[in-house]
Amino acid sequence: MTTLVTKIDRGGKRTGAALEGKQNMDGKVKTIKSIVELIKKNNIQVVDLKFNDLPGLWQHFSIPAADVIDDIESPTSIWNDGIGFDGSSIRGFQKIQESDMILMLDPSTAVVDPVCQIPTISILCDIFDPVTREPYSRDPRYIAKKAEHYLVKTKIATTSYWGPEAEFFILNDIRFDQTENCGYYFIDSNEGDWNTGRDEKPNLGYKPRYKEGYFPVPPHDTLQDLRSEIMLTLRKVGVPVEVHHHEVATAGQCEIDIRYGTLVKMADNMLWYKYIIKNTARKHNMTATFMPKPIFKDNGSGMHVHQSLWKEGKNLFFDKNGYALLSDTARYYIGGLLKHAHALMAFCAPTTNSYKRLVPGYEAPVNLVFSQRNRSAAVRIPMYSKSEKSKRIEFRPPDPSANPYLAFAAMLMAGLDGIKNKIEPGQPIDKNIYDLPENEAKRVKTVPRSLEEALDALDKDRSFLLEGGVFTEDVIDTWIQYKHEVEIDAIRLRPHPHEFYLYFDI
Repeated sequence: MTTLVTKIDRGGKRTGAALEGKQNMDGKVKTIKSIVELIKKNNIQVVDLKFNDLPGLWQHFSIPAADVIDDIESPTSIWNDGIGFDGSSIRGFQKIQESDMILMLDPSTAVVDPVCQIPTISILCDIFDPVTREPYSRDPRYIAKKAEHYLVKTKIATTSYWGPEAEFFILNDIRFDQTENCGYYFIDSNEGDWNTGRDEKPNLGYKPRYKEGYFPVPPHDTLQDLRSEIMLTLRKVGVPVEVHHHEVATAGQCEIDIRYGTLVKMADNMLWYKYIIKNTARKHNMTATFMPKPIFKDNGSGMHVHQSLWKEGKNLFFDKNGYALLSDTARYYIGGLLKHAHALMAFCAPTTNSYKRLVPGYEAPVNLVFSQRNRSAAVRIPMYSKSEKSKRIEFRPPDPSANPYLAFAAMLMAGLDGIKNKIEPGQPIDKNIYDLPENEAKRVKTVPRSLEEALDALDKDRSFLLEGGVFTEDVIDTWIQYKHEVEIDAIRLRPHPHEFYLYFDI
């Protein structure tokens, strides 16, 4: 379904964003030539082209490296005209009658792929319409780029920094099926607390108890070396890892934190993050999942997102006299996040499973308030340092099932709306919100209880996302339709195994 595009009508409209690789080709030749040098130095045989579908999974296809280095300065090379593919076969993209799409290679993203056995370079791509020669509206990476451009256009700030903390499980076995007469899943982990009595010939114990996986040393933590291997592999592709550790849940819950970066770059890094974690686990005959709540009655996997705005080298979120050292700008940004939180969850917690994590307890940040240090609040202000450079806010409801390009862009747009309209977030709550008296707890707003509620909120509260053309009506409508048809309806129509326990003997 892929086609090498060498002859395309040149009469189509070309915008600056769409034609960065064309109008500035002379300036990119040096970068492309460095890729050729990398290919020759590492005896690269294959070039793998990666792009993001709408829900958030990397897609790819590969071409011979020799085709990439041929005629790099030719006006009809793949660096100029791109490579065609079938957009109707990609989730959330085109209909069959308008399936032709083009990938444009971003040479700045080229790295040697550490997963492939045959020497391979991976290059991230942007998606274009072959007729208009414009960026494709549903390309998640393009939406993220527009968000960065819009930030500069507002003159509020010049740069946003992002630091997601994505949790995940590394398991030894996973089985699941759903047929007309059967539905089940079975998860297993050598670390699972449920296996303390299993005959393992011998069973050596040292299995983290429920909610006690944070974070004892080996032998309780059996995944130390695996996480270290992941960390070193991530660094090989330019993803800077700061720390890794076991997480709270039993059964191999982990976290590997990467250093903050700008919006699009961090979203790129998050796709590398998932790719390398999954493939390193597979190499060791294990499997990794970023599903938010795979295990009943234990902590789920979140993706707390640290974020800040900067202008001309100054952190706009810092004020030495403010609450938790926060500036008015930061407070209004938080106000925007909390005001639009229900709509944001459609992108930040975008699966039906997300709302099995977002329940009281299990450290779940369901309460739409802000606070310093308080992990029961939706927005936490880290207080590890008094340094201006480190001041940031942490939005805790998102989870790693999110498409990072869309989630980061949506959060930025909500925060900017808060700044522009000086939205106050209310008073901070510096106590355990789960223990509030009932009359106080009733006044605290919470995140949606289901994906359906989040999508309904997005449908009604979307104007802040449309500012500057960052999101489009088409993208939001497609997202809502896809989530209803492919996920919500699919779950709603199927009997749940626990329903047989509850109702079979009625």
